[in-house]
Amino acid sequence: MSSPLVTVGIANFNGGRFLEIAIASALGQDLREIEVIVVDDGSDDDSVARAVRWAKRDPRVRVERLPNRRGPGGARNRAMDLARGEWFAILDSDDLMHPARLSRLLARAEADGADIVADDLLVFEDASPGKARRFLGRGRSRTPTWLTAEEFVLETRLLRSRSDLGYLKPMIRLRAWRASKVRYDETMPIGEDHDLLFRLLAAGLACRIDPFLGYFYRKHAASVSHRLSAEALSEIVRAHRGHLAAAPPGRAPLLAALARREASIATAQAFVEAVAALKRGRFRRTARVLAGRPQAALLLRMPAVAAARRLWARMSRSPKPVQPSGKQVWFVCRQRVVGRTNGSSTYLLDLAEAVRRAGFTPRLLQPSPSTLGRWPIMWLKPAVRVFGSIRFRGVFRLGPLMVARDPGVWLAAARGAAAKVLAKLGLPSAWLNARPAPYAPAAEWLDDDFLFVARCIRGQADILVADYAWQTEALAYALRPDASTAVVMHDLFHRRMEVFREPEAPAAVARLDRDAELLLLGRADAVIAIQKTEADEVAGWLPHRRVLVVPMTAEPASTPHPGDASRILFVGSNTGANVSGLTWMLTQVWPALRAAFPGLEFLIAGSVSRAHLPSAEGVRYLGFVERLDELYRTAGVVVSPLIAGSGLKIKLIEALSYGKACVATSITLQGVEQETSHAVAVADTPEAFASAVIRLLTDEPSRTALGARALAAIRSSFTADARHGEFIDWLRDPGSPAPPPAQAPAEPSRAEAAA
Repeated sequence: MSSPLVTVGIANFNGGRFLEIAIASALGQDLREIEVIVVDDGSDDDSVARAVRWAKRDPRVRVERLPNRRGPGGARNRAMDLARGEWFAILDSDDLMHPARLSRLLARAEADGADIVADDLLVFEDASPGKARRFLGRGRSRTPTWLTAEEFVLETRLLRSRSDLGYLKPMIRLRAWRASKVRYDETMPIGEDHDLLFRLLAAGLACRIDPFLGYFYRKHAASVSHRLSAEALSEIVRAHRGHLAAAPPGRAPLLAALARREASIATAQAFVEAVAALKRGRFRRTARVLAGRPQAALLLRMPAVAAARRLWARMSRSPKPVQPSGKQVWFVCRQRVVGRTNGSSTYLLDLAEAVRRAGFTPRLLQPSPSTLGRWPIMWLKPAVRVFGSIRFRGVFRLGPLMVARDPGVWLAAARGAAAKVLAKLGLPSAWLNARPAPYAPAAEWLDDDFLFVARCIRGQADILVADYAWQTEALAYALRPDASTAVVMHDLFHRRMEVFREPEAPAAVARLDRDAELLLLGRADAVIAIQKTEADEVAGWLPHRRVLVVPMTAEPASTPHPGDASRILFVGSNTGANVSGLTWMLTQVWPALRAAFPGLEFLIAGSVSRAHLPSAEGVRYLGFVERLDELYRTAGVVVSPLIAGSGLKIKLIEALSYGKACVATSITLQGVEQETSHAVAVADTPEAFASAVIRLLTDEPSRTALGARALAAIRSSFTADARHGEFIDWLRDPGSPAPPPAQAPAEPSRAEAAA
């Protein structure tokens, strides 16, 4: 491209082990108008060859080799000289970036008028896979803040500042940087980023810090930036003298801050010297050094605590776990998966079964306590044993029981129970403020959720599967940009909102516009769609993503079941589509059915029973039913009166698999019309729907014949062998090329560029 917005500069020296992953994370940004400049500083490993391979694949990558070693500062200076972007983002060759990092920083800088913008670091350690923490302290991790030169100096005192802001990896406006005449000090082997940022701030550039966890900072055995030595400290002293000289005259607060930093440097020098003498057994020397700088003695607690931790780790170390064989497929999920209790859970468990059939191990990660909703206890059913492991943040695990740690969840449950009791007694309950829990899959992400992902998955995932579009936000925090990724779409949620006017939308309908949804879906390599119609649509919008059609599966009964003509059945979870459809059925259709059959029963099973639905004579709300076999066997007709789209179609497919006569709207059949329209009575008006139910209830042979066609449809189109083949093929070869899209997108989208 002629004018990238951002240049990502990577200084490289023998970074072959991590360099390609760093480049991949830079190229995986939502912001596409970037260039990546890799400047090699005399490497003698294969890292240059690795970078060149990337440059051949993607013209946004450029590789420059320095003729002589110039150090990290020299390599970054060269990258800045070559940069064509409006902004310059620093990325170390062993670190990573969140895919939304550059777009987020750019938006923050432009909105606030900053010349420099930085974000929080997620610090992780190669030697300790379970360790991951955020870098910024409480003051800066909650809201965007400005950073002055005085604040920077006070927050970079050696061995005093928990969050030494000299470790930040800023993005800098190139015009302002070049105008300042400030460059990296090429003589500094360590601390060059700190030195540069101070001098830019002293020159008057405005710096904004965003608390977004966007930069992933790796600590490993070869890292040098977090080590202090006498040699490194001498360079820091030299740089500090330069900072004193660069400080603008008359800025007393800055000079005072520099004096405090100078004192911390002197203390650090005494500490390093005392530790070195102590290691050599020169105890008198140690005592003299500490006597001359008593503050350094307090710092001796750090190596003592570190030694104690190492000793404890050795004493309590469990046997080294056996590394799992085969691919590890991690599902990142925020729905309540306790068993085959609703459509979306059943679908996810079917995918996990397919992973098993492919010869791999499925694992479940539930990183958010919001998944619990208002239910503080979850009882896991045998079906979830398909997962090789289950990790759930915010719970105690007691065998099959998941128990909430947060007292707030218990309080919310108590409020909800009390509100129901008061409602039954006809008493007011609004004062309890017992609101329904937010829709968990779309709940706001917390940084603790992301950190949990990093601690649990890192290094173990070959394939990552996000359950619902919102979970693609968490994929980057697995710190595996080289892993293949997929997202289970379940539904096109922006289409649900198109059905309702905003004030009429049920609470369970998640708010998501088209561009935002496609942006989320486009963050995965593959999109798993349940309906071919929606799959073709998404493939047109996201032509560079693989779109897999993986419909619901079911095992057919041996014979059709005509059931009892005195009852009809609906089964469903508490979703907006089910609530709106049942409301339509109860108000527009049920009165006509009841008039034709005064003794007719309408059984409603599933969590939809908890919704505020109209009460009517003959209607029974059964709530959750453990086993549905008897209900399906005895029902004369199963109804599915949806008036808003729902992607899964599980209850329709389930009813057909029992050999039932079904009456459904054409919206219910959307996406599976070709396979099911001949096996279902379709009606869209209240009069036609009631007429179809009445006709079937009065004619058992018709119910039996329709049930037989239903079983034939299941056998031909919805068994696991027929439906999971494409998904299993992708698991075994995620890099296989995607087929051309079935149709072009109806209109352009910013998500296409992001993909």
